[in-house]
Amino acid sequence: MKTLFEEIKASIKNNYNQDRSFWRPVLPWGGVFTIKAGRKAVSCTPLYVEIRLKNTCTIDGFLMLLYVILNENENFPRELSLHLGREFVDYFLYLMDTYSFTTVKLLWIWDKMEKQQYKSEVHKASLIIDLFGNEHDNFTKNLENLMSTIQESYCSNWRCPTRVQEDQQRTININCGGLREFAQRVFCHGAPPFVVLNMQHWKSEDLAYVPYYLDLSDHKYLLEGATLFNKDEHHYSAAFQIDGHWMHYDGLRNVNLILLNKPPEFLLLSSLVYIRATEK
Repeated sequence: MKTLFEEIKASIKNNYNQDRSFWRPVLPWGGVFTIKAGRKAVSCTPLYVEIRLKNTCTIDGFLMLLYVILNENENFPRELSLHLGREFVDYFLYLMDTYSFTTVKLLWIWDKMEKQQYKSEVHKASLIIDLFGNEHDNFTKNLENLMSTIQESYCSNWRCPTRVQEDQQRTININCGGLREFAQRVFCHGAPPFVVLNMQHWKSEDLAYVPYYLDLSDHKYLLEGATLFNKDEHHYSAAFQIDGHWMHYDGLRNVNLILLNKPPEFLLLSSLVYIRATEK
């Protein structure tokens, strides 16, 4: 049985007119999970028999990118297991390969998100989970441990009360009565398999001008994908490349995975995702 990733690669290889879409929807927007209550089912108050997901585009694009990243390098699942957990990575890949897309979203929500990051309410017999908001709050914020960096700085004034200081998230700007020298910023837990850059809503046409590789902490990172934002619909989608071909994923559309001949128009560039190059 082929994995979803193998199916997507096969659809690219067998595509001759450059406009063929993937044969079935992948990670559709929203989702419904039916609870199968048996004899040992635990009753809850209030009682609900299904879970409905809304506005899942804030995690959908990154879940798609995460799946592609995990399949790009045979060592990445092991490396990411150190940060995300081995059970999570294995179950995540299993759910994606079995097209259990609602369940894979619930896996991220319950395993990686905090309760205050989303809204939930019981309506009639359904638990409704609403992920409306910002993808950086709902996804990348939960990867801070993976991508955290640290930087030391030294003040030339020996009397400075904070002559040596460390900053784990951002560049230091301290008035210390002297000149402050900054050391190179380094990753706290070693070079991660991928990094996410917040692009503050550049135009998607600018995707052609962004750097295709970065040098970070003595490692080269290659552009793997991007998340895009539709301001009018307040909706996120994603683009990624496989075997040199760019694809656009949009869970809100009926045909939601298509080959790209050019960057999508009228969308804002929300994030860039780079993967660490394989050492030769």
